[in-house]
Amino acid sequence: MTGLAVCVAVLVVASAYGVLNRRRSGRVRVRGRDGGKRLGAAELGEDLGERATLVQFSSAFCAPCRATRRVLGEVAELVPGVRHVEIDAESRLGLVRELEILKTPTVFVLDAEGHIVRRATGQPRKADVIAALGEAVGTT
Repeated sequence: MTGLAVCVAVLVVASAYGVLNRRRSGRVRVRGRDGGKRLGAAELGEDLGERATLVQFSSAFCAPCRATRRVLGEVAELVPGVRHVEIDAESRLGLVRELEILKTPTVFVLDAEGHIVRRATGQPRKADVIAALGEAVGTT
């Protein structure tokens, strides 16, 4: 009987963790550790957008990275002055460590000067990215 109780408890805890992790994945949010960090053309390997930049860190075998690339590309086409830059995380490990990226895709929303305004881990929704861009464009 105690084995059954332990099994049920493990299932409940694992399910709760799964639900919480699923709800947090893809959310565009502000992280305190990102405040004040700035990424420029030297770090990105490309120029910043005129109004804002969407920076995506991806890896080769990441299925959500392909969907994120599509979403960010569509948003960059919709909003004038916004640029989408994709960086291969495996080839830029120093930058990945500096920015504390733990999984791909990770997306940063930068303002016109390159300051990190928002961060998303996982596949973000288009509406969340557009809302974060509104904040990034509003800061300039």
